[in-house]
Amino acid sequence: MPKRLVVTDIYKCIGCFCCMQSCSRQWYNSLSLDRAALRIKSAGGIKNQMLAIICQACVNAPCVKACPTGALTQRKGGGTVYRKKLCTGCRRCVNECPVKAIGFDSALNEIIICKHCGYCVKFCPHGVIGMREVSENA
Repeated sequence: MPKRLVVTDIYKCIGCFCCMQSCSRQWYNSLSLDRAALRIKSAGGIKNQMLAIICQACVNAPCVKACPTGALTQRKGGGTVYRKKLCTGCRRCVNECPVKAIGFDSALNEIIICKHCGYCVKFCPHGVIGMREVSENA
């Protein structure tokens, strides 16, 4: 059964960025937070609440529909499969993502998109993120 990355309790987030660094290191051999497929940000204000921007694993993903080359295809259970070799760097998917969860790395000329692998979950010391099983049609 497919799994999706989810925010389980954003109020536990202290903004340590361990999840972001682990993602960047795992997939791009980099410690740059810009190469992480999820983003943790401060919501601002005096409460210092954090925000997590993650791929929502859309079932009929707008980013897939926007891709002119087939570099993005629909994944069972929601989300996408990314084929880097087919990507031209047009950034249409970046513009179509409803939650702005797709990044673009100009140096690599490729998108940064969540694979819903769950690697980042292991490195979150506060249980802010987790993986949820979903049906293939969800």
